[in-house]
Amino acid sequence: MSNRLLFLLILISSLPIYSQVTGKVTDEKGTPLPYVNIYTESGQTGTTTNDEGLYELKLSKAGDYVLVFQFLGYKTLKKSISPDAFPVEINVSLKAENTSLDEVVVNSNENPANRIIRAAIKNRKNNADKLESFTADFYSRGLWRIKNAPEKILGQEIGDLGGGLDSTRSGIVYLSETISEIAYQKPDDFKEKIIASKVSGDDNGFSLNSAQEAYFSFYENTLEINSEMISPIAEYAFNYYRYKLNGVFYDDRGNLINKIEVLPKRENDRVFSGFIYIVEDLWQIYGVELTTTGKAIQVPPIEALVFKQNYKYSEENDLYIQISQSVDFSFKIFGFGGNGRFTAVYSNYDFKPGFDKKSFGKEILSFAENANEKDSIFWEEQRPVPLTSEEIEDYVKKDSIQDVRGSKKYKDSVDAVQNRFEITDLLFGYNHQNSWNHNNFNISAPIGGIHFNTVQGWNGKLTVSYNQRTGKDQQNFWRVYSNMNYGLDEERYRISGGFFKKFNNFRKPYLRIEGGTSIEDINNREAISPLLNDVTTILFERNYRKLYGKSYISAGYEQEIFTGLRAFGGLSWENRNALTNHTDHVFIDRDNVEYTSNNPLQPANFGSEPFQEHSIFKLNLSTTINFGQKYLNYPNGKYNVSSENYPELILGYEQGFGSNIDEYNFSQWKARIRQDFNVGNKGRFEYQVSGGLFSNSENISLVDYQHFNGNQTRIGFGSYVGKFNLMPYYNFSTNQNYAEFHAEHDFQGWALGKLPLLNKLNFNLILGAHRLVREAGDPYSEYSVGIDNLGFGKFRFMRLDYVISDFGGDRNGAFIFGLKF
Repeated sequence: MSNRLLFLLILISSLPIYSQVTGKVTDEKGTPLPYVNIYTESGQTGTTTNDEGLYELKLSKAGDYVLVFQFLGYKTLKKSISPDAFPVEINVSLKAENTSLDEVVVNSNENPANRIIRAAIKNRKNNADKLESFTADFYSRGLWRIKNAPEKILGQEIGDLGGGLDSTRSGIVYLSETISEIAYQKPDDFKEKIIASKVSGDDNGFSLNSAQEAYFSFYENTLEINSEMISPIAEYAFNYYRYKLNGVFYDDRGNLINKIEVLPKRENDRVFSGFIYIVEDLWQIYGVELTTTGKAIQVPPIEALVFKQNYKYSEENDLYIQISQSVDFSFKIFGFGGNGRFTAVYSNYDFKPGFDKKSFGKEILSFAENANEKDSIFWEEQRPVPLTSEEIEDYVKKDSIQDVRGSKKYKDSVDAVQNRFEITDLLFGYNHQNSWNHNNFNISAPIGGIHFNTVQGWNGKLTVSYNQRTGKDQQNFWRVYSNMNYGLDEERYRISGGFFKKFNNFRKPYLRIEGGTSIEDINNREAISPLLNDVTTILFERNYRKLYGKSYISAGYEQEIFTGLRAFGGLSWENRNALTNHTDHVFIDRDNVEYTSNNPLQPANFGSEPFQEHSIFKLNLSTTINFGQKYLNYPNGKYNVSSENYPELILGYEQGFGSNIDEYNFSQWKARIRQDFNVGNKGRFEYQVSGGLFSNSENISLVDYQHFNGNQTRIGFGSYVGKFNLMPYYNFSTNQNYAEFHAEHDFQGWALGKLPLLNKLNFNLILGAHRLVREAGDPYSEYSVGIDNLGFGKFRFMRLDYVISDFGGDRNGAFIFGLKF
């Protein structure tokens, strides 16, 4: 950005028309007070001080006003002013609130804080119902700083993060503001229209700040912050907290305010600590100053989350309503850390909005036209919280950097450095990019494509691709690619390639065309990855992957039909041939263990083949239905938001036809339903039910059987819903009708958190159940009990389960070591 624009910013900040009442708020020692609420007594106009204690209050005209300065922990100050000309500077000093216990009648039989909290809990729902519907104006600002960032993380260059990092690798890496209009109606109708959006360093960017994500109501039993956090006035709050009456004071209306200290009974529970202020007799929230930790929300890199909410009384609603909120956070991981703050300001509430059936729909977020093109004059006039000097400097610096880095000359110079070929690229791959034209050419890392299996022996895979981004903001793209594979012992080279195109970022239609030769898993669920198969084969002489060769050509198209409904259609021709082992090389010769054949139906018959070579046409149709799905409508794309109140349903049809072996033709109807949702303070429940109906399938190829997501490695990844952790990969594959059921409940500390000593470990108890029913044969079942959130320090990515399988009365048990990547 040029010096002219810097001068314009300075000039605008001094214009009296937009900064009519300004000033600074400090404490009695002269220390600036951030996030003090300042508003006219009528409530029509308000603002908040920034981190430096500065404020700007926009008044529409000269006249008589009473300004209210309100801040938790300090006495509310009212100041009468009668400006006849602007600007007017009003600096004030707030006195600390002298909380006292003199007004409290102490009953030796009960903690006085408990009486207050019980009354607040009793009136919680009634007070929450007063907020059942409203509209309001909303302002948000997000700021994120990093300190002492490394130049690389896990070997990857991170650069200067858009110019945010200085020579000490510290600085602001995210600064953004929004002004929006919001509407809310219980239980979950929400609508936000963003009038203005501003992102430091990106003139075309759209803020990620969201009013719905920023809305935290302590009147609810739980607040979702990764985990379900327990409110200090939840129905069952006494199971989690102890309370202490820290003192009382009177607000400017003469209401008695109780300052209650909130003390967790167990520090690793899903709880807060700090203070909640309760209005006597009304039993409403006057304010909160509550802190939680990364351990509590189970995001270990987070060190602290500090919530501060300020309220004022609404005559119209007979309720103290929230007018501002700040959420401060700090984090530390990989030897560096940072902090930040998200600020929210609410104004112009209307608690009688007169909503009708058309007031809310599936769209929960939209942008006004040119929302990201508002100039500095607009922001100076509308911004309720003035920028700090640090924030002004960041906007100026990053706008200047953007002008430079957005130029063709700069992008070409950066590309010239990054596109240089180095000898290490022979191992770790090569990427050549043209940033100005938004394309790149990539060769994958050869070392990452090296694997071992008993069919090919040592083999390597290499992918070469060209990508071109198109459209507004480069949200669309097309890609051509080729996959090459060679097996040393098999002495066979395979090559395939394809074209992929994403047409737009709204309904997200995708087209894929592929063809060539490849080697594939017979179990098309890829229940075991090539890397894990490498480990089991090389170290334990267990060659679990069973492979076949395929020559093919295919085409598929997918797009959203309307919100909540997505459809896919694909057609392919495939020639399949069975493969046999080409190596019996053993790395570690284990007693009583040997490789099995590549035929899972006859593991001891090394010359056998599981199916005849054949060709077949395959038609696949499917539709995904997300009930209750809503969406965020950004100018550059549509982003769906699923509701945990409703499941996801997938319906599919698969048809094999035109085979040169008639009995290999078949059809199958499929269905799957899945959902996961919070169960209040008792954790999270997830389930999946799926099934299929075959026809004309008595003698089909093993490739077209329904295979299941088994596991013989004793290692699990991610969620176990939809998986069987002790099931052999092929023993239960079927060409007949089937159904499978999976359920898992993560108690997220509700169970183990109540056990002395054990609760200090912050583990989660998980119970699981899985069952497969087939038209022929006994059902197969698994039951499990596990411990999640295992690890050390900030790295909690492991779990351990004990699983018992049951088939035909034969029970087996084993431990499963899980990784959550």
